[in-house]
Amino acid sequence: MLHISDMATDTDILIVGGGLNGTALAIALAQSSHRIVLADKLSASFRSDPAFDGRGYSLALASVRMLSALGIWEKVAEFAQPILDIKVSDGRAGEGAAPWFLHFDHAEIKEGPMGHMLEDRYLRRALLETAAQYENIEPITDDAVVDQVTSNGSIKVSFASGKCISSLLVVGCDGRRSQVAQRAGISRTGWDYHQTSLVCAVEHDLPHNGCAHQFFMPAGPLAILPLPGNKSSIVWTESTHKADEINALSDEEFLACLRPCFGDFLGEIKLSGKRFSYPLGLSLVQNFVSERLALVGDAAHGMHPIAGQGLNMGLRDVAALTEVLTDARRRGEDIGVLNVLERYQQWRRFDTATMAVATDKVNRIFSNDNPVLRTLRDLGLGSVNALPSVRRGLIRQAAGLSGDLPKLMQGRPV
Repeated sequence: MLHISDMATDTDILIVGGGLNGTALAIALAQSSHRIVLADKLSASFRSDPAFDGRGYSLALASVRMLSALGIWEKVAEFAQPILDIKVSDGRAGEGAAPWFLHFDHAEIKEGPMGHMLEDRYLRRALLETAAQYENIEPITDDAVVDQVTSNGSIKVSFASGKCISSLLVVGCDGRRSQVAQRAGISRTGWDYHQTSLVCAVEHDLPHNGCAHQFFMPAGPLAILPLPGNKSSIVWTESTHKADEINALSDEEFLACLRPCFGDFLGEIKLSGKRFSYPLGLSLVQNFVSERLALVGDAAHGMHPIAGQGLNMGLRDVAALTEVLTDARRRGEDIGVLNVLERYQQWRRFDTATMAVATDKVNRIFSNDNPVLRTLRDLGLGSVNALPSVRRGLIRQAAGLSGDLPKLMQGRPV
């Protein structure tokens, strides 16, 4: 393991936040021979809890390729459920799906499944185990960063414990309320959707056959996402007031509210694991970078989960930043200077802003019960479904295969 006190410059890159994006970034940069400090205010035991809690992620094909390139996918593949079909439709509780819908079939693209569903516990554990194998990753846990000061070609970070570390670069992976961004004076723009997602897992009698469903209900979307076996992950969006009422119910009462929305196409359902709730809003930083500082994942952008792209967008940030920093280092450049970091910002700003605007507009168009809009959107879904070339383009986008992909997202080493 590294000994920080023995380093002339302490470290190359200090990552603040030991969640999925932060740990993935540490691994990617360590593979490129950077010296990393991965700082997390939470304990290692909290992060590595193996218990099933119902949370899962929809990993696009490009994200799966990246995890393969990092040596992580081989550790979790047996626990993943391929997403073979996606069905998108309008609906109301108790009425089932509208007759017009959009169907994505993985067989329409040659690359294979559009993505996989993977439980949080497996991905988190695999990332932590992989990071622990690198001698050039120094973990700091149970200690919060409280200050950062840029000067003389480095950035000095202070911890609650009194520890101080100087680094060439600090990367904030510390979520939508990023303290790293706030201390750097980076402002955010966005708004509250007044919606909350209720997240859980359910067991059901009938097989899902690898099909993901997105029902657009008047209050917000209901996503039913396949997990291994006869089990699915649920992301159920309601108005915040209604969600608070539902969240206060017992498990049986919760299921009684869910069943009319869920329907009976998978037979009887029962809860599996814990229930969670997440308030929804749009959040975009004005700048992804400043001198000796970069932001990744939710620290840079938070969007509606309507397309299940939150983690995928964060992993794209990881792949792009890794490539920018590694290329700069090979050219002998200082990886913390602004003109290097702006290459990362230019690469990621348009993509994240476009996705945020797209999810925002889709949510506004579909999260209502206006009969005129409902007719128009149903016709729109049916029309797109009847155009194979447009449908294939959307499938490739859902698989994360469109746009300027970093090497890791192509499954290639940096």
